[in-house]
Amino acid sequence: MTILAEWHKRTLLEAEPFAPLRAAVASLGEEDFPGLHALNRALVGRHITVQNGMPLHFVPQVYGKLPIEEMYEPRCYLKGEVQTRADNWHDMLNALVWLAFPKAKAAINARHYFALTDGRHEESAAGSQRGAVRDTGTLLDESGVIIPCADDELAGLLRDFQWKRLFWQRRAELHRSMGFFIFGHGLYEKMLKPYVGLTGQGLLLRVEPGFFDWPLAQRLAHLDESLADYLDNPQRCRSTRELHPVPLLGVPGWAAENEDETYYDNTAYFRPGRQSSAQRIPLNTAPSSVAG
Repeated sequence: MTILAEWHKRTLLEAEPFAPLRAAVASLGEEDFPGLHALNRALVGRHITVQNGMPLHFVPQVYGKLPIEEMYEPRCYLKGEVQTRADNWHDMLNALVWLAFPKAKAAINARHYFALTDGRHEESAAGSQRGAVRDTGTLLDESGVIIPCADDELAGLLRDFQWKRLFWQRRAELHRSMGFFIFGHGLYEKMLKPYVGLTGQGLLLRVEPGFFDWPLAQRLAHLDESLADYLDNPQRCRSTRELHPVPLLGVPGWAAENEDETYYDNTAYFRPGRQSSAQRIPLNTAPSSVAG
């Protein structure tokens, strides 16, 4: 799969890795690269807010030295204003993720805001901890992949870096018991021109088996609420080691090349890994259902 840098709405709608953004992409125009007007129009009727209750809207990027309340994350948290550069894929995709996962995006923004403002006059150790929280939030926001899973054995294969067993030998079960939903807008940008080596940072969330039979909109709403609840716990996502690297072009259906078993023999891409916090923590528990 290759998507050129120009705006091709139909290509995005048909690309499987972009499935979480389909509803948002469908609301945009066919011809012109989406600007602020189009993105704000897509918000109409959605009632999306940041965590302090302010309605979300997209505004032009401001440059220069700014007071803290006008910086990117504080301005978003305090005013609901997401600074967005014109004709910029990275920022436009960020806006589309806000449309797809509004509660989770608001939760990350709140973590950034409080880590930034609470840590300005603290001891260095506390400031370092808050820096780690922001680093983890940034990694999830830029490169995160939500991985709903109803099978502990499959989760174990992912945590143990058993990529060929997971993606090839357990291919049939994978469709029924594990999913991959890109959350990071930086990762979506890389998916425009995917390359061998493309890796996301995964967060496993437990779901019931019936989750995989739900309509896409219901699954997305469930994952949005589940991730937001997870992030609202201050004891979670405090280290980047809590996220798990995932070679995304191994996901069945995401690259034509992975229809061949030998594709997974490339250990330079499908690498064995080291023990990490992501392997030691239990499979994260999520709410059982969300109305679709």
